[in-house]
Amino acid sequence: MKVVVAEKRFGSGGAVLKDVTLDVPEGQFVAVLGASGAGKTTLLRLIAGLDRDFAGSREVPERIGFVFQEPRLLPWRTVGENIRLVLPDGAGSEVAVRASLAAVGLDGYAASYPRALSGGQARRVALARALASNAQLLLLDEPFVSLDETAAESLRALLHELWRQRRMRVVLVTHDISEAARLGQRIVVLAGKPAKIVADLASPQTPNPALVAQIQRALGQNL
Repeated sequence: MKVVVAEKRFGSGGAVLKDVTLDVPEGQFVAVLGASGAGKTTLLRLIAGLDRDFAGSREVPERIGFVFQEPRLLPWRTVGENIRLVLPDGAGSEVAVRASLAAVGLDGYAASYPRALSGGQARRVALARALASNAQLLLLDEPFVSLDETAAESLRALLHELWRQRRMRVVLVTHDISEAARLGQRIVVLAGKPAKIVADLASPQTPNPALVAQIQRALGQNL
């Protein structure tokens, strides 16, 4: 996957992103880190193809899964029906629904409605939906925001394990330095106005004070 953003503007305003190139090899987990308003979600939408109005180019896999900040489950459809919406019609779709729910620890929830789920369970369903079509590229836009730390950490561990098993490309957007260090093999720091990549760091995916200090310096020098 490679996305080159020469420039991204909204209307007649100034550039939001400029001279940003993100190249993610097969199987790599990249955390894109930046403060609120730094253009992280905009970059993710460009990668996904949800916004094609920019100067640049994108080369992405055919199958993309997207997990938004909110689960975005249709309340009038069951959990299984919500997942089935992203699948092609066919006999295999039921198998895919069951398998994706089992992968996130929600085996047996296909007939439940979103109103019966906790916040953490709803996020798990959103992750299951993104993975159901065997995504080659998984995009996550601060997927654990607003959860309590216990639920968030449980989902971080689940995401890391699913990535370890499947080795798809992952791009996670976050403003949480510890979350980026915990999950990303690479940490790409986005900062400035217009935003650009100010640091691209390798991470051991464990708590690392030296790495955290590097990130803080990159952010502090480019506010």
